[in-house]
Order: sequence, then structure tokens, then C-alpha cells
Amino acid sequence: MISASIISFILHDIHSLPGPLVYALVMLLVFGEAALFVGFVLPGETTVLVAGVVASQGNINIGVLCGLVVVAAVVGDSVGYAVGHHFGDRLLELRVLRRHREDLDAAIAGMQRRGPVYVFLGRFTAFLRAVMPGLAGISKMHYRRFLIANALGGLIWGVAFSLLGYFGGSQLARIEKYSSWASIALVVVLIVSVLGVHFLRRAARRRRHDADQG
Repeated sequence: MISASIISFILHDIHSLPGPLVYALVMLLVFGEAALFVGFVLPGETTVLVAGVVASQGNINIGVLCGLVVVAAVVGDSVGYAVGHHFGDRLLELRVLRRHREDLDAAIAGMQRRGPVYVFLGRFTAFLRAVMPGLAGISKMHYRRFLIANALGGLIWGVAFSLLGYFGGSQLARIEKYSSWASIALVVVLIVSVLGVHFLRRAARRRRHDADQG
């Protein structure tokens, strides 16, 4: 219910916020996904995409947005790592995580074998994005290895999804701008096609009629 309300606000009302509040909201949600283990209810990725659309409309700067998203992602994951490192297995007993225990145990086992790869790929999966930093801390992965993989994943994810929203928004604006002309062109093409088929059929029937008369 909380998640649905947040998503509804982001999709419909974020465009009306002043630029500094948009930046603050994006940073808060991206940071909170992993830092607070609440990526299940904080739609960080959706927020980044919508903020990219807002940037395409000129309300915020896309370069600043990319930078803030990357910083929030890397810092949030680092906080999540510290929480996992200090509180360990007690986190896995939280009600919200208990039902995913099998998946979490598998992720921890994979982390111990190929930790940096799991950290990097986890950034691009909603569930793992919320829990992977904490699992890295629980598995006692060396922080330097975690930070390198985390920073690389955060950089690519943050820039890619910001630009995806940005260029998606630009494309939607173009479609809206030229949609009327495209509709008119489509109608003209259809009319010409129908008339062309009609006259070709008439010409064919006339040739057959002349051939029969001859």
C-alpha cells in the first residue's frame, strides 16, 4: 500500500515539484533502497526513470541528476554493507527477509565464490539491489572489493537509467508534437492506397470486358 502510494506520487506529481526537491527525493529513494533494506517499498529505479523524463522537459539538469543518482547509489550500498557487516545474521531474521531465506542463502553462497560479480549484477535486479550490499557485509567480503564492484555497478546503473528516462521523455515529446501530422499522413496514404486499388480493379475489369467482346 505504501509502495503503491509512493509510485502514484512519483508518476503523477513529481513533475510539479521544484528542481531541488526532485533531486532530494531521487537521492533519498535511491539511497534508501539498499541502505535501509527497504527496496521492496522504495521504488528507486522508477524514480530515476521519471526524474530523467522531468530532466528532458528542462525542469532539472540531466548531468546533475546522473551525478546525484550515482553518488546516492554508491553511498547507500556502502551503508547497507556496513549494516550487514555489523548486524550479520540477525538481519536475515527480519520478517520482510525471512520468506526469501532460500534465495538469500543462495546469494550468500554465490557471494563467497564470486563476490564482486554478484555485487555488480545485483545492482540491476530489484530484489538483489535491496539486499546485496547487506549480504556482502554478512559474507565478510573485503570492503575494497565490494566498493569497486559497487561503484562500477552504481555508475552504469545510475547513468543508464537516468538517460533512459531522459531520452524516453524526449521521444515522447517528439511523438506528441508530430502525432497530428503523422495521423494526417497516414490517412492520406490510406486514401491513396484505396483509390489506387479501386482504379486498378476497374482497369482490369475493363480489359477483361474488352477481351470478351473481341
